[in-house]
Parts: sequence; C-alpha cells; structure tokens
Amino acid sequence: MSVDKQTHEAQRWLETAEEDLEAARVLLRAERYSHACFLAQQGGEKALKALWYSIGEDPWGHSIHKLILDLPEETTRKRMTAVQNDAAALDRFYIPTRYPNGLPDLTPGKFYFQKDAEFAIGIAESITALVKRTIAGTG
Repeated sequence: MSVDKQTHEAQRWLETAEEDLEAARVLLRAERYSHACFLAQQGGEKALKALWYSIGEDPWGHSIHKLILDLPEETTRKRMTAVQNDAAALDRFYIPTRYPNGLPDLTPGKFYFQKDAEFAIGIAESITALVKRTIAGTG
C-alpha cells in the first residue's frame, strides 16, 4: 500500500472513531448508558486500527488491548503502553453491552450506568488522543 493510501485509510478509520465517540456522548446525554459504553469501545478500537493503517499494517480483531500488544512497530507499541490497562478495561464493554444474554439475568440497559459510560468515553478519548499524537509524530 502506498504512503498516500495508508494515510487515507488511517484518516478514514480515525474519522469514524471520532464519530463513534460523538455518538457515545449523545447516548450518554440520552441516558442510554450501555449503548454509550459500546460505542466508546468501538471508538477506541477504530482509533487503534487507524494507527495500524498509518504504519502500513492490516489490523485484525476487536480487542483494543490485543491490538496494542500486537503492534508490529516496537516504538509505536511502546508509546501505546501508556493506555494498555485502559484498553483492557474498555474491551470489557464489547459484548455484554449489546446482548441480553451477555450478563446473568439482566439486560444491558439495566446493568450499565452513567459512571460506566463516562468512564468508557474518557478512556476512548484518551486512546484516540494518543493515537492522533502518535500518527502526527508528536506522541
């Protein structure tokens, strides 16, 4: 893939990550906390995939934690270790926020609260900000 195509693909994924984060904020205000948590996870995941594309690699999977662990460039991976623990925490919002059988006896809408959505959005914002700085070469 050419550098121009890498940059274009990274920008597409980063733009979509930011759209997911904005949607998560809207859902937080609408008190749809499980959905806000899920879209925060999606924003973080897409931001990490943007980073992969920016270095000319093809990411696979949905775990933000694993996307960081598997980054093929050592320097980039080391930069991202600052959010490694947060990435693992954000991964916890991938499945149980969406499915009624993802949690014992409760639907996601009855299990996730404002503090969960604020936490997830905050993590996704910090991951996205670090990804943007890393892509720009200032991280």
